[in-house]
Amino acid sequence: MVQRFSDQHLGGNFFQTLRFEGEIRDCEVQGTIPQDLKGTFYRLGGDWAYAPKYEHDVPFSADGYISMFRFANGRVQYKGRFVETPRFLANHRAGKQLFGIYRNRRGDDPSVRNISGTVSNTTPVFHAGKLFATKEDARPYEIDPHTLQTRGEYDFGGRLSSLTFTAHPKIDPATGEMIAFGYEATGEASTDIFIYTIDKSGRVTKEVKVQAPYVSENHDMAITSTHIVIPHFPLTTTREWLEASPANLHWYWDERLPGYLLVLPRNGDARDARWIKGPPAAMGHTLNAVTEGNRLVIDGTVSDANPYPFFPNRDGSPWTPMTGGASIRRWTVDLNSKSDGWEEQRPFPAQIGGLPRIDDRFISNPYRYGYLGYTDFSRQPSAKLASTPNFPLTNSLGRFDMHTGKCESMFISDEGSLQEACFASRSGTCAEGSGYLLGVYTNLLEQRSELLVIDAEKMQEVGRVILPFHVAAQVHGTWVPHEELPFPAG
Repeated sequence: MVQRFSDQHLGGNFFQTLRFEGEIRDCEVQGTIPQDLKGTFYRLGGDWAYAPKYEHDVPFSADGYISMFRFANGRVQYKGRFVETPRFLANHRAGKQLFGIYRNRRGDDPSVRNISGTVSNTTPVFHAGKLFATKEDARPYEIDPHTLQTRGEYDFGGRLSSLTFTAHPKIDPATGEMIAFGYEATGEASTDIFIYTIDKSGRVTKEVKVQAPYVSENHDMAITSTHIVIPHFPLTTTREWLEASPANLHWYWDERLPGYLLVLPRNGDARDARWIKGPPAAMGHTLNAVTEGNRLVIDGTVSDANPYPFFPNRDGSPWTPMTGGASIRRWTVDLNSKSDGWEEQRPFPAQIGGLPRIDDRFISNPYRYGYLGYTDFSRQPSAKLASTPNFPLTNSLGRFDMHTGKCESMFISDEGSLQEACFASRSGTCAEGSGYLLGVYTNLLEQRSELLVIDAEKMQEVGRVILPFHVAAQVHGTWVPHEELPFPAG
């Protein structure tokens, strides 16, 4: 199914309107798909099934669209579907958008006030044999890993008391445990954060409830072998702000508030939680974290101010890439110190990009390589494009060596933009970094999508999957090897 409608209400949103569901059983390939690449690359992002009510609504409100590329024997299959949340189904029945602006229910049509407003459009998560579509404003939705049909909201057998669930849980490769949390856990603008340990069989074994100093978009987290760490920054909200207007987006940046790191021992309870105060910088996404004696080291992409151009600043100042653009940084906390703050290092020249990844087999462990798509501003978009894109193109991909401070970079194209590149190892036991980077490239010149397969050690493209259409933009993705999820017969 391919349908289109006018983009007149989409404003500056970088998620285009595509409304496509379908599959290709044997995709066109340029170059070579390695024989040792066997498994499924899941992607999750947003696509507007129905135009938003407000011109300034944001991409995060677009309906969840989950897709997969399945690799075996040098061949690739593609499949993509909408995540059928109650919101999606209600809009489909009505044939129009019934829901208001991003995470502010006051603009909803009265007929849907008691229906979940989540679009479940952020990260595909695979754990304990189950695939989930996640978004931090609600519980996850279980998805059939082979057909991509939506099975429904998932509450882990009734043991998830939080009303929300992070889009960035972390899975410990040593124990198979998934560490997760929910912020605004008891409702809109609440300061409750519930933190969970879920064992390798998918059973919730621990819940810790803490109170935050203020409401924050606690978007990502990191774990070490002994600690949980959650960045907390002044992209905030209040009930008064939301009630002031149905056109107010959920978040605004309050430059008066400090930043924090919530640090919790994995074997601790709420009494052991520490809120370490620091500058109002936003670590929007993490790379990894390790505990080294009394030092906790967390790496991620950090911006010095509001990381999103579409959420307002409290003081009315305009967003700028100089302060809002993110780059890789390292924060080090002295766990023995009773003082606030952390030491910041900037191991690389600033490369503006906010979606870093690692070889996930090294989560919580010492690691060496981070991968990040970024904008090389010295290269302008191609003159062949019909118009200049209204957002910076991710035109380069780098492998960042956290030991040496060296970045090995490859230029992708000046005719399109690369989405988040995920790592797929050659095998479960190979060395760190031995594998491939998988990233969908939006070819703006030809208005179609191409999946790039890049040798992560050589930082060279080896193959390319050509789709005859333009797929919905990805937020995040995940690689699931065949050993963890065997393909169905036939």
